Amino acid sequence: MTQFSSLDIRYFFAVCIVIGVLIALEGVRQLLWGADTGAKSRTRRLQNLTAQTSVDGELGKLRVRVERSALESIPYFGDIPRRMKQAGMTLKPRLLLMISALATAVLFLLLQSYVNAVVAAAAAILIGMILPMSVINIFRKRRIEAFVKALPEALDLMRRGLSVGHPLNVTIQNVSSTLPGPIAEEFAIVAAQIAYGETLQDAVFELAKRMDQEDVYYLAATIQLQHSAGGNLGAVLGTLSKVIRKRFAMRRRIKAVSSEGRISAVILTALPFGMYAGTLLTAPNYYSGVSDDPLFIPMCIGIVFFVVGNGLMLHKLVSFRF
Repeated sequence: MTQFSSLDIRYFFAVCIVIGVLIALEGVRQLLWGADTGAKSRTRRLQNLTAQTSVDGELGKLRVRVERSALESIPYFGDIPRRMKQAGMTLKPRLLLMISALATAVLFLLLQSYVNAVVAAAAAILIGMILPMSVINIFRKRRIEAFVKALPEALDLMRRGLSVGHPLNVTIQNVSSTLPGPIAEEFAIVAAQIAYGETLQDAVFELAKRMDQEDVYYLAATIQLQHSAGGNLGAVLGTLSKVIRKRFAMRRRIKAVSSEGRISAVILTALPFGMYAGTLLTAPNYYSGVSDDPLFIPMCIGIVFFVVGNGLMLHKLVSFRF
């Protein structure tokens, strides 16, 4: 015991830091390269289709399955499972939270030796917790945008297949084998669901729930109405493709018109921070000379509050729901 008590506690922290860095690197690797590629997803689907399991079991694998646990009660982190599935990531949400928490603790221990505890805690939370969520949102946004952008082409491909007499499941499989990216993976899941006995309406509605996009919900509603009222499904899909393309054109026009306002909002939001950084570089004692005044901290809190409020208000003014 005397030998262990004589050890410097810094060695213990060093071991913890090494373990934390290794786990964080593994988490980053999973976030960046752990998403299903086209070859991986096709291999997995073939394995599922060839396995000797029940139809209900295979449909259960293909349907949306999101972990429901205590994560739902955590603000900002409760919908991590859904966002990770939409981003195409295979890392377990609980494992991601464990890695983020460990990275936050390690960063806090490292930073508190150089800055005060409040700044160290804020920086550790920003890097260890907020940054991974931002990365997930970026991958999710890119994947959804790629899917929605290719959706009109997929609908036209289905319309052409139906017009020449191909069965519906063949046209859906043609989309999964012809188009690249996430739309091929998602339509392959729809084709597998239909092959296992799922109705077209339910399979497309599951697709809409997975992507959670307005255009995909329009597709699900269109197919549901066509199934109830009858009619030419190919013509309906062609009309929906034209509507989605016109919506894309309208979104581009809105972005072009609002570009000046968005740039102004970014400049006005970043200007106070730029002025603060410039003052620290040109006159380092400008703020430290009055930091002992009792009103210094309250005024700093008020300035930060108004700057953040100004940024949020400008963001609200220049953000449009397309």
